[in-house]
Amino acid sequence: MSAITGQKQITEHPMEKARSGDLSGMEVYGLDHSPWVQAVLLGLYDKNNSYALTTAPTLTLFNRQGIMMPAARMKGEKWQYESADILGTLGYGEVSSQDMKQVGNAWQGVMHRADNPFRFFNNFSYSRDTNPSVIVRLKNHFLRSFAVLYFFLLITFGKRTRMQTDPSSFGDQFLFWEDRLEQSSGAYINGDEPGSLDFLLFGVIQCHCSIEVPPLSSLLIDTRLKRIRVWIATMHERFSDYEHLYSSQYFEPKGTGPKATTFVERMSFWLGTSVMLLFFPITVPAIIFLAVRVRRKQSS
Repeated sequence: MSAITGQKQITEHPMEKARSGDLSGMEVYGLDHSPWVQAVLLGLYDKNNSYALTTAPTLTLFNRQGIMMPAARMKGEKWQYESADILGTLGYGEVSSQDMKQVGNAWQGVMHRADNPFRFFNNFSYSRDTNPSVIVRLKNHFLRSFAVLYFFLLITFGKRTRMQTDPSSFGDQFLFWEDRLEQSSGAYINGDEPGSLDFLLFGVIQCHCSIEVPPLSSLLIDTRLKRIRVWIATMHERFSDYEHLYSSQYFEPKGTGPKATTFVERMSFWLGTSVMLLFFPITVPAIIFLAVRVRRKQSS
């Protein structure tokens, strides 16, 4: 009850806020190399909603989720951790488990991101943090070196233990979406306007482009993927001012790609990386602990 009016206060549901357009000031944690973070940022951009993107988790988030991303919340609401759920909060349609599986299938080739260790870390050093404070940005660049090391070791371990072999053509994983675009009534997978599936698949493509991997070559030259390339061009036109557009360096209409971090910000990241490597006996057990905890949460 309100102490002033004596009337019961009503808390607006997140979906109602989405319908009314009251989504200003959304907090988002994650790196734009992640397809799932990209999907959330694309949805926010398309809704013309402001957001604060941080590349290092708060202590509360770290205790709950480790460094897994994305995480997003509106002011006064709880954190959400699944990109499809966050897009639903923004007012976009639900994603079926079958479609989500096909989005995941389009992510094949991600293991090749760690083929060149220097390129892996260097490309991550250019990923920007949008905090207005220079001090906070430098701190975040320093701290997120732990997350980059985490993902590098996770990918490297996965490559060696899963014994995955590359398909004969990475273009095969996009044929499902080529057919969906043919069946669509509009220029997007969702129809006349982009929806959750457009953002999720486009996020996967941003991931393939942020650090070049073999699927990128298939997307560029595979003759079976003509509609995919037309769809990418349509997305480029709609998101021409979107500041995390890695694919614009490869697909028409081309652009300059995301704005880079400053030299000082990159040095802060590399300093953090050096510290993480120097304290390897501590950082590696911490990474193993976090990876096991995440696996247990996912299986529970």
